[in-house]
Amino acid sequence: MRRKDNGAAMLLAFTIFAIILIFLGYNLLIIVPMRENYTLERLGNFRGILKPGLHIVVPFIDRIAYQHDIREQVIDIPSQSCITKDNIRVDVDGLVYLKVVDAKRASYGIGDYITASINLAQTTMRSEIGKLTLSQTFAERENLNESIVTEIDKASDPWGVKVLSYEVKNISPSKGVVHTLEKQMEAERQRRAEVILASAERESQILVSEGYRQEAINHSEGEKQRRINEAKGRAREISAVADATAQGVKMVAAAIQKPGGDLAVKMKLTEQFVKKVENIIKNSSVSVFPVELATLKGAVDSLMKKSKPSRASHQGNGQSHPRQEQQYSVPSNPPSLGGF
Repeated sequence: MRRKDNGAAMLLAFTIFAIILIFLGYNLLIIVPMRENYTLERLGNFRGILKPGLHIVVPFIDRIAYQHDIREQVIDIPSQSCITKDNIRVDVDGLVYLKVVDAKRASYGIGDYITASINLAQTTMRSEIGKLTLSQTFAERENLNESIVTEIDKASDPWGVKVLSYEVKNISPSKGVVHTLEKQMEAERQRRAEVILASAERESQILVSEGYRQEAINHSEGEKQRRINEAKGRAREISAVADATAQGVKMVAAAIQKPGGDLAVKMKLTEQFVKKVENIIKNSSVSVFPVELATLKGAVDSLMKKSKPSRASHQGNGQSHPRQEQQYSVPSNPPSLGGF
């Protein structure tokens, strides 16, 4: 009976000892995950930062005070009302991306760095929105994000937190402002359309005028070239006529120097005189007869008779035939074309 009691007591003692060992082992060995850092305190004082891995601590003396996620965290910033530089109310929300870089300062530098980051992001956002007009808040969103990140990062540096980026999600004006903006955009589109149409009309008129101008230039150039060509042709014609006239004058002068040449010239002048008088009489409604016309036939016969002895003197038979010569008187004033 005593043996049974001794066995039960030993079993109980062994069980209690095993439980104590397990409890001590659980509190003695600490495994830190890869994504976290632990803050270790000993008797209420900061002992150190436990990095990812297996660590041995003193049970009941050391304790894990804080656990921090060292991964990048995304915090949603609630929507809030902001007033722009041109006194327009808008609702703005966003996202802030941050990361714990110093677990000690994150543990003892501030009570709750997440809440503090949200409040700081909201106040910074209101401040930055107040520096911009409504149109600038839409057009300069990238600059707005950079400004907010810079301001939050400066303030959160003592907390052991690094703000990586900030993104504005929505900028929502009131319904009245949206209606006004729609009207403004419609008016701007109409203005641009009118400007484009006016520019197109102006360009069209410029092109048409340039076409007319070029056409006029081409016509003037063609007219100029035509006149130049005609002048050159007339010059060549005059030159050719002058050359022919000079050549004819030379031939006439040479012919006059020969025997009987002066008589031939007088006959030619008389023939031209008769033709001119004939044309005047035909084309005129009044008949005009000059005084010298009555003696014209006698002058012609006299010239013909005087030319016959001149030709007979050049014949080669050497015989002379006595012949009675008759003298004809030629008018002292030969017929000329100046009287008509």
